[in-house]
Amino acid sequence: MPTKRKVADDGEEKLKATKSKKSKVDSTVPLQNAQPTNKVLPTTITFPQRTPGTIRLATWNICGLAASSKKGFKYYVEAEDADILVLTETKVNNEPVDPTLVERYPHRYWSIADKKGYSGTAILSKLKPLSVNMTLPGHPDTSLVKGRIVTLEFEAFYLIGTYVVNAGQNLKTLDAKKEWNTHFDAYIRDLDKKKPVIWTGDLNVAPTEMDLRNAKSNWNKTAGYTEAETTAFKNILSSEEAPEKFVDIWRHLHPDVRHYTYFSYRFNARQNGTGWRLDMCEFPLSSL
Repeated sequence: MPTKRKVADDGEEKLKATKSKKSKVDSTVPLQNAQPTNKVLPTTITFPQRTPGTIRLATWNICGLAASSKKGFKYYVEAEDADILVLTETKVNNEPVDPTLVERYPHRYWSIADKKGYSGTAILSKLKPLSVNMTLPGHPDTSLVKGRIVTLEFEAFYLIGTYVVNAGQNLKTLDAKKEWNTHFDAYIRDLDKKKPVIWTGDLNVAPTEMDLRNAKSNWNKTAGYTEAETTAFKNILSSEEAPEKFVDIWRHLHPDVRHYTYFSYRFNARQNGTGWRLDMCEFPLSSL
């Protein structure tokens, strides 16, 4: 299930691809299966027919609902027609009443940040959940958590949608990211003891060198691709007590493809194919 991200907005997203004043592209990394470079969605979008008896789940960092609505958001929602749609970085200050969403999704859950126009995570569902939670148990800073996590419980599984904390420019908020990861690791393992868990959204980490164009120049220098972050992510997917518990489903299905979900506004990054794969979906290995 591919994730989607169209363009970055001002604010926190700029921190994800902090570069030197001169853009340096690793020419040794080939452009594989080049992605579209348009910044506005076409009015006609097609997707493969769904498999009968399955649930279609999609995640998208929309970089602001207001901005995305001007760039074809409606056309995508109508075309994909996901049963459950996870939106991150919504930047809404109040629960939206957009007819595109209200008419299609009777069950809508918006986690809204205290800071106006900042972060924001939502799960929109055609299926009614058994329970809803917008907290990260144990985390001491509730204001940091608000706008970053929504958990829905269904009969057969839990779904966690997250807009994970960014490590920041010059890694100034890496400690906050570490604290988030510590509590999230405990949280997902606790839920997993009860029933299978699906984790999706903007996870704000490039797991391996395959998941960003300029891996060497960004290693341990740029938010999203540090040893602390990649190790924490790896440990969430597979621990000593639960080896190979979760699998990065897109990478599992496309082991050799370099596709990205985030492109900086700067240096013609989208046109040059200089991106990061930060949005993904982690499935229980047992479900495959």
